[in-house]
Amino acid sequence: MKIFLVLLVGWIADRLLGDPKWMPHPIVAFGKVIALFERLLNNGRWRKFKGAVTAVVLIAATYYVTFRVLRWVDWHNVYVGMALKALCVFFCLAGTTLIREVREVFRALDRSLEEGRRQVARIVGRDTSQLSAQEVRTAALETLAENLSDGVVAPLFWYAILGVPGMMAYKMINTLDSMIGYKTERYRDFGCWAAHIDDIANYVPARLTALFMLLVAGKLRALPYTTWFGRQSASPNSGYPEAALAGILDCRFGGPHTYFGEYFDKPYIGTNPRELTAADMERAVRINRRVENLSVTIVLLIYLVRFTILYIFFWHQTV
Repeated sequence: MKIFLVLLVGWIADRLLGDPKWMPHPIVAFGKVIALFERLLNNGRWRKFKGAVTAVVLIAATYYVTFRVLRWVDWHNVYVGMALKALCVFFCLAGTTLIREVREVFRALDRSLEEGRRQVARIVGRDTSQLSAQEVRTAALETLAENLSDGVVAPLFWYAILGVPGMMAYKMINTLDSMIGYKTERYRDFGCWAAHIDDIANYVPARLTALFMLLVAGKLRALPYTTWFGRQSASPNSGYPEAALAGILDCRFGGPHTYFGEYFDKPYIGTNPRELTAADMERAVRINRRVENLSVTIVLLIYLVRFTILYIFFWHQTV
């Protein structure tokens, strides 16, 4: 039952605290390591090969180091080991923090367009300096939907399969993609493998996220709509939760964006270009919370079934 407590404590801590600014975060350390490798290797010849080696080595090292450290701590003190695992779960889940950031975007926008642009720049990679008020709201809600997959469902998915080390390795994958997985001149070759690995790691979670969103919103009839628009997105994964939220809110996401000074003509997701409001944001937040609750419940049930099967098997062996 330790695995139950580890997940529950880590998840509840994220719900209550988010990411406190005073607490050192391993994802920041991941970012610094990735930036160091990028500065050293993203030049000259063989950029794609060097980027591939960087991605594979960092992901494998994250899994191995996490596994070995947790095993060593467990061997010395099982309760300290449980606390450390719960802390890792807390660090890997990012539901609360982004909800706070998105709410702050809408509050900032109520004060002025310029404040809204600056606030949304904290959570998106695109150029926000020329965004309209509608585009600021759209960017915030797109990020909220995408982060539900990247920051909640996907980490829980890999936790269910590979435990805490798998969850940490996934966060390295996600951090690599967010830093170097762009099709810009600088990152196109070096970040190619990082982007493809992220696509593979998020393939199932992104589609599960969209399904869960429609399920908790009572909008399963919008599944064909979500599937169709999800396929239109430039990303093989992020379009699905964005399409699900667009269907739930009856709005339109996507469209042209500028990343790192380069223009990208992305397709629209949804058909209704209506004005988004704070009420839409609060509804999206409620959807996120319900999906998070459902995802944690499913993972706990998976472990309960595993525990029951193992218990029955060993009980029969001893009879």
